[in-house]
Amino acid sequence: MDRRRIGLLGGTFNPIHEGHIRAAEEVTSRFALSEVLFIPSYIPPHKHTTDIAAPEDRFAMVELAVSSKPRFVASPLEIDAQERSYSIITLNRVKVLYPDARVFFILGIDAFMEIETWKSYRDVLDQCQFIVIGRPGFDLAKAREVLPSEYSQHIGECPGSRSVGERFLSRFRIFLVPIKALDISSTEIRRRVRQGLSIHGLVPGPVEDYIRKKKLYQE
Repeated sequence: MDRRRIGLLGGTFNPIHEGHIRAAEEVTSRFALSEVLFIPSYIPPHKHTTDIAAPEDRFAMVELAVSSKPRFVASPLEIDAQERSYSIITLNRVKVLYPDARVFFILGIDAFMEIETWKSYRDVLDQCQFIVIGRPGFDLAKAREVLPSEYSQHIGECPGSRSVGERFLSRFRIFLVPIKALDISSTEIRRRVRQGLSIHGLVPGPVEDYIRKKKLYQE
């Protein structure tokens, strides 16, 4: 029997939007993931500004966004820790919770381009697999230029929209996945809120209601 497949999708989620949801849905389908953990990062108190919602608000919005998605889970792992978030620490915590699972980090090509700045990034690469997804304005193939040459044989491209089979999963550790990404950003959503413009369709309905009710991202 195949091991459970757990996807980790981290970020500030300030706020979570339909682009995050769409990307997670496509990856879940193509990689047959059992669950995707949405893990909002913790922002230290001295970093709080009117532009960064409090951890409890960002987590609440993630909960609302994934509540109707059976395979999606809002995870408080990093927020509960109340410390600077490092992927290696989060990964170790996930492995305690899911000791027998196959773990996949899900991240955009823009974030992957900075992986060498991560704490113990080689340990992270060795302990899980990576699903690197395309984003508007970024060349997915650039991912091959980021890591030292010894990693090149571990990078596989997932063409088209086909499901990823076990042979392909066993052959590579880093998967480059072009997706039909929505050109939505949290920065643009916050700007629209500040200017009193509609964000309908950019975020899930319950998240839109929460932002309005809590008066987030306003001047």
